Amino acid sequence: MSFNNGMFVLIIIAFLLSLWAQFRVKSTFNRWSDVKNLNGMTGYDAARHMLDSNGLHDVPIEPVRGALSDHYDPINRVVRLSEPVYYENSISAVSVACHEVGHAIQHKESYPMLALRHRIFPIVNFASGLAPFLLIAGFIFNAMNLVGIGIIFFSVTVAFQLITLPVEFNASNRAREIMVSEGYIRNEEERGVAKVLNAAALTYVAAALISLLELIRYIGIFNSRD
Repeated sequence: MSFNNGMFVLIIIAFLLSLWAQFRVKSTFNRWSDVKNLNGMTGYDAARHMLDSNGLHDVPIEPVRGALSDHYDPINRVVRLSEPVYYENSISAVSVACHEVGHAIQHKESYPMLALRHRIFPIVNFASGLAPFLLIAGFIFNAMNLVGIGIIFFSVTVAFQLITLPVEFNASNRAREIMVSEGYIRNEEERGVAKVLNAAALTYVAAALISLLELIRYIGIFNSRD
């Protein structure tokens, strides 16, 4: 099997892994959305308590539409929770809410990987928009200089996704530790929290893997035509 064919197979496998990861995060979230946490805390309650206990009294929490649309906005310093997470008192709700607060705590403490991600985001936003056009144009017109520039731009996007991994894992670890130490959940509920957070993390791993393999494939094609 040639290098290009082998890489293509790996990319297909990674793509299937990504689809499975998305299915798993949705199914896991739905599974533990049906399990109420024993303390009766809603996602909002858990997030507000976690923010306040970490000195982030000025960070608001807003409900937003959409499933799994939860995120922390570092520019406006706002935790935004999807309506099911904001209002419900399930294991899924408190897990996701506390994970997003984990990002707010990272921001407060200037967690190095989060700070790096914020700094390179404008570059990534620019590079990710141009990379596909440069690569397509380069391959169509056999202009390897354009392909080379496209690969450089695309590598910035891959770097961003790789940097995102420790940011996400760290936020989840912070959330789990605080949820246990401050009594948001009880010992028997830790398993459900771990499943929800691990399923969410898998989607980032799959996305990064696909991009990394795609980058290696582009580099292989570029070297074979150089």
